[in-house]
Amino acid sequence: MGSWPARRWAVAAAVAVLAALVIGVPTGVVPSPFYTRMTPVLWWNYPVWLASSLLEGLLVATYVRAGEPSSAEAETKERPATARALSAGLLSAFAVGCPICNKLVVLAIGVTGALSYWAPLQPLLAVASVGLLLFALIRRLRTAASCPVPS
Repeated sequence: MGSWPARRWAVAAAVAVLAALVIGVPTGVVPSPFYTRMTPVLWWNYPVWLASSLLEGLLVATYVRAGEPSSAEAETKERPATARALSAGLLSAFAVGCPICNKLVVLAIGVTGALSYWAPLQPLLAVASVGLLLFALIRRLRTAASCPVPS
């Protein structure tokens, strides 16, 4: 990452801020007039929210081209497989979100079930989310180092 051009760092910063807003506002981690959280934000929600946002930004930045495309690369228009990264970001939102504000969970198991069963699972979701994002980032960085773009 030390050899990244400024463009990659700019994308990483922009995506990290966007991810922080997309995860933080709907879950009530970031106070806003759009949403009122029904349960207090727990101490571990903040580090998970920040780590997920930063890792999302760094992961998306790995998809930014470092140099000019070659003629063979310009012809191929493959989209990167980012479904796992997006899933991990969604998992982060479920992890830091209010357990009784999640309508799907309340519909499935009720308010009491959300507090009794869903809330204790949220730290595990948080660890899984950050772990998946970290795994994806490390894998992308290793692949980028071992498969340089032909010039």
